[in-house]
Parts: sequence; structure tokens; C-alpha cells
Amino acid sequence: MSNKEPTRENAASAANAWNATIIEEFRANEGKVGGPFEGAPVLLLGTTGARTRTHRTNPMMFLQVDGKIYVFASKAGADTNPDWFHNLVADSGVTVEIGLEKFEATAKPVVGEERERIYAMQAERYPGFAEYQEKTTRTIPVVELIRV
Repeated sequence: MSNKEPTRENAASAANAWNATIIEEFRANEGKVGGPFEGAPVLLLGTTGARTRTHRTNPMMFLQVDGKIYVFASKAGADTNPDWFHNLVADSGVTVEIGLEKFEATAKPVVGEERERIYAMQAERYPGFAEYQEKTTRTIPVVELIRV
């Protein structure tokens, strides 16, 4: 048994396997999943790799307010943004799956007072998001998904 630190590749592989399990459960159960997401609003966000141009799908919690859909690049409070955020900044065209519905959207980062208001709403509903912001010095991005 090795005492080596986990590599970035091993961490990415574990995250990809976890995501694949959530995605499979989401699609098999009309958008409902258990585990840490049980009872929470979850969507699947499809982005195109900035470098590879490979389509990637990531499950994540979302907030719907006044007909608008928002996602949060929290990465559980890590000091770097998740890869999916980097990808949608490079190419704002995304796919979104909510329940049985799948649609194309444009991803638009939300800034300033609007970002603060939306993030505060999510943190109030799901206190883990407040903890994520406290864990990092970066401002966790909020992204609006605009149906096209």
C-alpha cells in the first residue's frame, strides 16, 4: 500500500466515476437522485471542453427564481473554479436537463449585486453553500442558464 498523496488524475477519475453514477440515477429516475442530493433540485449541465472540445456532463444543484435558472461554481469551497465553469466561459452554449426535459441554453455569469442576492438565496436554502464561500477566498461564480 502506498502512502503517496492522491494525484490530480486520481481525484479527477474518482469525481468522474461519482458523476457518472449520479447521471445514470438522474436519467433512470426522471431527474430524481438520492444520496447527498436527495430532495434537492438537481440538473445536468452539458458543456464543451475548452481545449478538448469533448462534451462533458455534470450534475449539480440549481436554483429557480422568477423563471430563471441559476447554478453555482462552488466546487465545495475549493480555491479553484470547477472545470465546467472554465468550459462555459470559453463556450457559453450549454445543454440542460431538468427532469425529463432537455434544452439548449446560454450560460451567463451573474455579477455584482445580482450575484450576491442569488447566492444568498441559495445559501439560505442550502447552508452548505454558505460554508463553501467561507472556505475559499475566491468569489464563487453564479451562472444563469438562459433557454435558447
